[in-house]
Formats: sequence, C-alpha cells, structure tokens
Amino acid sequence: MANREALRELQARLASRLQAARTEGMSVAWLAVRAGGHNYLFPLGQSGEIVPLTQLQPVPYALDWFRGVLNIRGGLFGVVDLAGFIAISGGDARTEPSVAEPSVVTFNALLEVNCALQVDVLSGLRGPDAFTASKPASADAPVYFGNQFFDAAGEQWQEINLRTLSQTPQFLSISA
Repeated sequence: MANREALRELQARLASRLQAARTEGMSVAWLAVRAGGHNYLFPLGQSGEIVPLTQLQPVPYALDWFRGVLNIRGGLFGVVDLAGFIAISGGDARTEPSVAEPSVVTFNALLEVNCALQVDVLSGLRGPDAFTASKPASADAPVYFGNQFFDAAGEQWQEINLRTLSQTPQFLSISA
C-alpha cells in the first residue's frame, strides 16, 4: 500500500513539473526510468501514462519478454518487460531482479501503439542540463537506442526512441 502511495505522489510531482515546464518554458526532455539495473530515458513526446502494474492477464504462447495484457482506462495494452526485451535484442542483460511492484509507461497515443513498457523504478524528469556529457550509441546497439548521456555522478543513461522501438519487427512479433 505504501508503494502505491509513493507512486501516486511521484505521478503528482511529475504532472506538476510537466505543467510547470509547459507554462514556464522549462527544458524537460525525458522521463528517466530504471529497468533491469540499467538507466533509460524516454522522450516525453513519445511517452504516455505511468500506471502501477496490477491485474496483468498473461497471454499464452507469447515470448517471455511479453508479460501480458493490461486494462488501462478501458483500453487494452500489451505489456513488455523492457529489460527482458533489450537483453534478447542485442542490449545489456538484466543485472538486477525485477522489483516486487513495477510500473508501466505507456506509449504516447500519437504513436498508435497500445503498448506499455514495464520498468522497475521511475526516476523523474530529466533535461539536457542534467547531463555532463553524451555520445552516440555504439554501432552494434539496437536500432532504437539513441544517444548515451552521463550525469555528474558518472551514471550512464541510454535514450530509447519509442517510435523506432514500436516499429521494430522483433518488437511487433510476440508469438513464441
């Protein structure tokens, strides 16, 4: 119950910061998340709602990274374990176990993909000023990886282009 309260508080803070960014012209570019022990950045223009992962309905004969289907406000969304999918598509493998109460981040409705990504931790909003350095993704990285950013603490953050991810054939094929 305490985790749900904390999630609600985080969602309220994120919503107020997004509103402030719109009205005050702040530069906010990404939603920062953690999945499988790695840090990721989702472009805000491609991200949708953040909801707790509850009442997930498994889908038979689906690949392991496709967790199932979730009802969000009357719409059905396929849920993908982000860390699991990245591990099988050429990215880094999961280095931490999944958390007990993960959240999901939906894709923006403009992308026309009823999908949500399971993440372990929501880390708030980040702007370009939160990072001290960046470099392009390596040549052998998955096609949906954008730039890598480094913060003042030396942590690496990998940008994920959700539009490109949603159009990747491997992402669209869930059958085992």
